[in-house]
Amino acid sequence: MRLFTTLLILIVTVSCKQNPEQNTDASNDVTTQELADKDAELTALYASFPESLVEVMQAHGGLEQWKKQRTLRYDLPKGDFSETHTIDLWSRNDRVETEAYAMGYDGTGTWLLDPDENYKGNPEFYHNLMFYFYAMPFVLADPGINYGETPDLEFEGVSYPGIQITYGADIGTSPKDEYYIHYHPETKQMAWLGYTVTYRTGEDSDNVKWIRYNDWKEYRGLLLPKSITWHEYEGRTIGAARNPVNFENVVVSELVTDPAQFAKPEGAEYFVRPSE
Repeated sequence: MRLFTTLLILIVTVSCKQNPEQNTDASNDVTTQELADKDAELTALYASFPESLVEVMQAHGGLEQWKKQRTLRYDLPKGDFSETHTIDLWSRNDRVETEAYAMGYDGTGTWLLDPDENYKGNPEFYHNLMFYFYAMPFVLADPGINYGETPDLEFEGVSYPGIQITYGADIGTSPKDEYYIHYHPETKQMAWLGYTVTYRTGEDSDNVKWIRYNDWKEYRGLLLPKSITWHEYEGRTIGAARNPVNFENVVVSELVTDPAQFAKPEGAEYFVRPSE
């Protein structure tokens, strides 16, 4: 029996060595140096966080677990059609696909494939917008972020402590945007996101929109939203809920998506921001 077990282990070991292409887990493609760099990055990030943000991250599964993941994919129902969003979590290249059009970011620029001119929005603004809302609070560990204080948010008798988020001058397409993350005082789970939009004007704004986060599901040890809900508001006074935005068929994986999925396809054009 012992001999059989030994032979079986040898066979499996040899088989694995002879067929490395069958194992596409990203962790097997990461070098020792890359792992060391990730550890150093995490140490530096945690040192830069306010303690409250560390607690929020841990309540959602931890930044360590988030940083292990390579691919995020979900469907976003949009009435009579649906969008499929795919994101490479390390490079932040992405693709949004529908039956009528597609858009994405390939590391060079934002592209749009829309032969029948069905898409009426701005692909540079939209291609990663819903990812950013979905991946809270983990995207608040991105480079170039500044953390500050903000008053508690009051809603239905609960005071939600918060953290103000601002950006460096050259970070992203809208560096003057501000975010306000508010979390439950006991569970430390994220509960509200306030945000301003400055993309079109480039000017500071005091019009803070509010999204409620109270519908969660665990994926690979990470607590991520099943849905998010915008609310009516007047300043920091939260009003009635609007219809929720649902995230369906969610996939969180340590497997790497083929980079060709994010490349600008034939017939697509890079978006050029209109001159002011």
